[in-house]
Amino acid sequence: MREPSGAAFEQRACAALEQAGLQLLARNYSTRRGELDLVMRDGDTIVFVEVRYRRSAGHGDATASVTARKRARVILAARQWLGAHPAYAQRPCRFDVVSYDGPAAAARQTWLRGAFDAS
Repeated sequence: MREPSGAAFEQRACAALEQAGLQLLARNYSTRRGELDLVMRDGDTIVFVEVRYRRSAGHGDATASVTARKRARVILAARQWLGAHPAYAQRPCRFDVVSYDGPAAAARQTWLRGAFDAS
């Protein structure tokens, strides 16, 4: 059986976050510096969401795959997104990670709110 694509897990994460009350603003926003999987609004806060999936933990869980380099690229992309969307530029922001671990059909979801910051 073929593994689901990253887009399938992004859709799962988006649906779960929308069910939790967040509103989707953008999906797969791409720049030369990086990509944002999901940009969402949680009340007044703009949330940049990185979605990760790992079938097995042989090299660590999915959350561990968000390295310092990946975080830096997400932060750069978020700054560019905010620059392109000035209506949101003065709002508080946060960086979340939604990870999935295990076989796709039974993957365990973890949502880390404020997983890292831009400082």
